Amino acid sequence: MQTVRKVVILGGGTSGWIAAALLKKVLGATIDIVLVESDSIGTIGVGEATIPPIRLLNSVLGINEAEFLRETKATIKLAIKFDNWRVPGEGYFHTFGAPGKSLAFCQFHHLWKRARQLGDTTSLWEYDLNYLCARDGKFAPITAKDTILELPYAFHFDAGLYAQYLRKLSEQWGVQRIEGLVNDVMQHPNGDIKNLVLDGGREVSGDLFIDCSGFRGLLIQQKLGAGYDDWSHWLPCDRAVAVPSERFDKTLPYTRAIAHSAGWQWRIPLQHRNGNGLVYSSSHYTEQQAADLLLGNLDSKALADPKFIQFKTGRRRKQWHRNVVSVGLSSGFLEPLESTSIHLIQSAVVRLLQLFPHQGIVSSQVAEYNRQSQLEFEQIRDFIILHYHVNQRTDSQFWRDMQQMTVPDSLQRKIQIFAANGSLFREQNDLFLESSWLQVMMGQGIMPKDYHPIANSFTEQKLKEMLAQFRAIKQQPLSKLPSHDEFLQKVCAQ
Repeated sequence: MQTVRKVVILGGGTSGWIAAALLKKVLGATIDIVLVESDSIGTIGVGEATIPPIRLLNSVLGINEAEFLRETKATIKLAIKFDNWRVPGEGYFHTFGAPGKSLAFCQFHHLWKRARQLGDTTSLWEYDLNYLCARDGKFAPITAKDTILELPYAFHFDAGLYAQYLRKLSEQWGVQRIEGLVNDVMQHPNGDIKNLVLDGGREVSGDLFIDCSGFRGLLIQQKLGAGYDDWSHWLPCDRAVAVPSERFDKTLPYTRAIAHSAGWQWRIPLQHRNGNGLVYSSSHYTEQQAADLLLGNLDSKALADPKFIQFKTGRRRKQWHRNVVSVGLSSGFLEPLESTSIHLIQSAVVRLLQLFPHQGIVSSQVAEYNRQSQLEFEQIRDFIILHYHVNQRTDSQFWRDMQQMTVPDSLQRKIQIFAANGSLFREQNDLFLESSWLQVMMGQGIMPKDYHPIANSFTEQKLKEMLAQFRAIKQQPLSKLPSHDEFLQKVCAQ
């Protein structure tokens, strides 16, 4: 039982510097942190779009939001727009908000469903403030006592600039950065990692190691052989090609995910450029076909040559093994369809903080960390599979295969319950709220056959009045909010 006093992080980039900054900010002088990275090794910036918990991370780190927006060339994200996922030519939004206002034992969509059966033609999204602001290109933070006017948001930002920003903060707080390539990894007789041997012979020892070496998994896999669960039978896309392009005159406050015949394209608006990419199956597209498809569907001029990335969807079987914790791509990969890449880094470090070893690493702590990590990955996996599986496209074999595949029991059960009577239950610690599952299921074309009987508690006239009132309340802030670009210009000028 050895006190954990020194943490060595292998690899920089977004994952390494989030780990360094958060551990140092929270644990302070109780531990020493050394980060080893080499400028000669590039990073994979797939995480330019985020989800609302990023704001909590920035808050814990004491980051001023205006400064963050300036430093990372960030924009606001209220939602993701999915185009062509159910059928070509159709789209829907998955917002960070929720439609209407739910009752104690009856979620809002049950009221809406009954109204639809009575002839109401309003869209579910017309009751969602995030959607209304995304549609109109408006944003400013809203502070309201009534939860019906909540406007949750996240960011699009340049992941490389974010890593640089966190590095600056981390080094100010006392994190030591060492430039160098790892030539060898030495182990204790019991199999734990002892030290890293860098080029030139310098040795970096530690009590706990965090592997942020990307897909290589230099410590967790190459040295410790922690294993990998391959999920490509559910999520067969195994390649991505990315390219930046010139920014638009009008900056949209949402991400776009555009389905193609064997994959999907992302469009992420930043202050200085747009991020674009195509996630695809190499069984259906060659590299040249993928590059041509992406470049042929840009809305602005490309600023660089396409960059290709290979991956295998899945997770590390033991994300904490011996005295190594894998964070970021070394711990697994889920395609960035729901912008979870950076969140998985954040949650891995938070989980480590909650279970941080004091007088030595205890097997029960490691087991609990791995249990929670597995559950988190599986829940996000199911949500991503949902987008693919519940489609009605007939234009390509890829989408027909997605319809016919056998999905995890956990996902099948959720789909069946919702399709029957609109019931939605959030699993323990599920990253995605009921409103998220609702929007994707409805957007993909699953209309519940029935609704909760509480919706019948109101007369037809009262129900119409309630829904009209909800719509009116959601509309109220729009006239007072600035455009997204006006907000950015004002904040970044401060």
